[in-house]
Amino acid sequence: MSAMASSRTGGARVRVGVAGGSGYTGLELLDRLASHPRVEVVFATARSEAGRPSPVPGLDFEDLSPEVACSRAEVLFCCLPHGTAVEWVEAGRASGLRVIDLTADHRPGSGRDAGAVYGMVERNGAAVVDAQVVANPGCYPTGVVLSLAPLLDAGIVDLERPISIHASSGVTGAGRTPKRDLLFAEIFGDYRPYSLGNGHRHLLEMRAALEGAQLLFVPHLLPVDRGIVETLSVGVQAGVDAAHVRRLWSEAYATSSIVKVIDDAPRLASVVRSDELHLAVFDNAGLSAPTLTVVAAFDNLGKGAAGQAVQNMNLMLGFAPGEGLRRARR
Repeated sequence: MSAMASSRTGGARVRVGVAGGSGYTGLELLDRLASHPRVEVVFATARSEAGRPSPVPGLDFEDLSPEVACSRAEVLFCCLPHGTAVEWVEAGRASGLRVIDLTADHRPGSGRDAGAVYGMVERNGAAVVDAQVVANPGCYPTGVVLSLAPLLDAGIVDLERPISIHASSGVTGAGRTPKRDLLFAEIFGDYRPYSLGNGHRHLLEMRAALEGAQLLFVPHLLPVDRGIVETLSVGVQAGVDAAHVRRLWSEAYATSSIVKVIDDAPRLASVVRSDELHLAVFDNAGLSAPTLTVVAAFDNLGKGAAGQAVQNMNLMLGFAPGEGLRRARR
């Protein structure tokens, strides 16, 4: 364990704060932190909700400057709107805090990722341990990267063919700010793609993490509150089948209690309100070139955001990996 991590694992609870606690991600994170046995939440900011109760018993939302807030805590989580976290992260750095940024501001491809560690613990855990600033992965990239990275590492993907990614997310992925096209009456009974043309902002992050792969990404809006299902069509080298991929995943995630390799098609109902990610792979008949179907399912607010942030904190502070995390229904 690093000196930085071990210095914060004594008997006293670690003081943590959340900037931007009133959005869906912030509320989900506060709910997890409130029940985490090793931390104490000492502030939660929300300018529009200042003075109102947060999900942490006895703690109201506050409107604080970054400098004042950072003077209270040892760990800072940023759940602010994308593009607004830089000031908070820099204040956290200057105060010597460990910082976990849940916005896109410091992720790969952002242009501001220098000095920030990409916080996908199943892939980059050794670097997370000693990091001061961790960029929490985006929701869509989480399933895509964890699905494909072991296959690319093994050299079994046919890089001459694009990987088609059909990704469907619940509406909480669009944030809590009211928008007409996300009203219940607008989405109920509907299902639609968006960001057509392969220009979704998460592609920068995916491409940085999956160098060499051609990605065709088509997101869809599901008429549900939360959860993501991603279905990928992956061209592979001759002789590669689904059983080969299952072995690669099982080896890559052998020590993970979060990533589960399953036999049947993953279902939203099995993973929502949990921090698990379920992976499955299937052979396809009747094609001229070998192509596998990969499916990933997880909660966009769990493994796709708040749960992943808690994973990063646990690793940074030397806590048990599963502390504060939620298991899927069996």
